[in-house]
Amino acid sequence: MKEKKNVFPVLQPDAAGIDISSKEHFIAVNPDRDDQSIRCFGSFTEDLYAIAAWLKKCHVSTIAMEATGIYWLSLFLVLEEAGFEVLLVNVRHVKNVRGKKSDVSDAEWIRQLHSCGLLSASFQPDEFTRTLRTYMRHRKNLLQMAATHILMMQKAMEQMNIKLQHVIADITGKSGMAIIAAILKGERDPENLFQLLDGRIKANKEDVKRSLRGVWKEENIFELEQSYEMYHLYRSKRMDCDKRIKNTLLKKSGTAQNVNEAKKQPAKSNKNNLHFDATEILQQITGTDVTEIFGINDSNAIEILCETGFDMNKWPTEKHFTAWLNLAPNNRISGGKVLSSKIPRKKNRAGQVFRLAAYAVQRSNNWLALFYHRIKSKAGVRKAITATARKIAVIFYKMVKDRIMFSPVSIDAYAESFKQRQLKKLERQAKSFGLKLTPRLTL
Repeated sequence: MKEKKNVFPVLQPDAAGIDISSKEHFIAVNPDRDDQSIRCFGSFTEDLYAIAAWLKKCHVSTIAMEATGIYWLSLFLVLEEAGFEVLLVNVRHVKNVRGKKSDVSDAEWIRQLHSCGLLSASFQPDEFTRTLRTYMRHRKNLLQMAATHILMMQKAMEQMNIKLQHVIADITGKSGMAIIAAILKGERDPENLFQLLDGRIKANKEDVKRSLRGVWKEENIFELEQSYEMYHLYRSKRMDCDKRIKNTLLKKSGTAQNVNEAKKQPAKSNKNNLHFDATEILQQITGTDVTEIFGINDSNAIEILCETGFDMNKWPTEKHFTAWLNLAPNNRISGGKVLSSKIPRKKNRAGQVFRLAAYAVQRSNNWLALFYHRIKSKAGVRKAITATARKIAVIFYKMVKDRIMFSPVSIDAYAESFKQRQLKKLERQAKSFGLKLTPRLTL
């Protein structure tokens, strides 16, 4: 008598699996749907539509594909447009394949897992969020490339022994840019260059003058000029990108195009922030003002929303949301014991923004800063940042999901609440030892 093999039940016979690469895609369907159930297609646009046509011919309704670089995006959109249910799955969830690994076996393995209902889809944004995300990520790349040319300007000046970057905080400020522009026009006299310094600079005057006496070399001047021009080019492109972001948000909110032309500058403004004030526009879209949250401004609020989307209902609870952000412990439990609770080493762009907000909060005067320093004192800086970032993320989630306003507690109220929790904890511990806490008598 033959033993019955233990196999998973096929829940989705109309499933297909796709292995993605830059030049070709391997597609696997149920073997009873076509004589050649695994086929290879190219990656040109006409090939993508051919894939969709073949899958329709095979009566496929749901498809799973690996998230490989950015090569999946075009095929994903074509298949989604054709009416298929498309799941983008994490490569880690499908990497184990029996025997010799190949693109053919990968595609079939993905199909088998998907047909048994063992794969879960990664989060995919809607069209508006995808558009906003593209602009925001491109904007970040522009800022990074501009920063690269700042380093190149500093290198060129260091080679000429110009020490300006060591005596003023930022060479890309008003004074630094004016001095560099004068150097490129041929000015070499430290006294004349010093006159371009803004009166608010607190650096020692003699130190500034000494820092502007250099060994002028033609090749280094050329390098400085090229980097200076490229820096301003990327900054101007960033301004163009900001306009696209603003128009995208205004289109979503239905607000007139001429509102908020001027950026409301706080006392200490980061020049990398958006050049327009997006607070009012975001409030119209989300129904709440998320910039009221400690550590969150309009720029990083948009960074978060372009990654998470504007609909928080896709996460049933704040625990699901913070786990997706990689801000919650990944508890591994066996035999009733927690083996590990380390946070997985994976990058989440929105989670990183929350961490930056938590880092900024530590220097403020509010209850979140008190919470940060309390965690830091017993667990260290890294865990304090993660715990505070999680607090901010939970507040953000509840505000956007329920469309409620931010109502922070006072520092005194938070300190008293923590004190009461500690007292209850001590009472429980004392009771377990058969003791009772009594208040101290004061004379």
